Amino acid sequence: MLQPRLTAVQAMHSLTLRLEYETCEVKLFDVAPYATGSWYGQLKDQSYFSTVRLLPNGAGIEWPEGQDIAPHELYEDSHHA
Repeated sequence: MLQPRLTAVQAMHSLTLRLEYETCEVKLFDVAPYATGSWYGQLKDQSYFSTVRLLPNGAGIEWPEGQDIAPHELYEDSHHA
């Protein structure tokens, strides 16, 4: 399934991302299950977690060290806000 393009991402409390899509949908995604191990575990640090950024053309999201979550997972595994 093709997901709509992301237009905004915001780090919230408790390892949650607020995602806005070109369809005007607003969804919440729980990152906690991904925040394990040494690399993804960095996301547990709220100050680092809040550095999430939108990729060009709304293709996805990433953090400065390169951690990312597949766009289809963000869309399919999130719930409407």
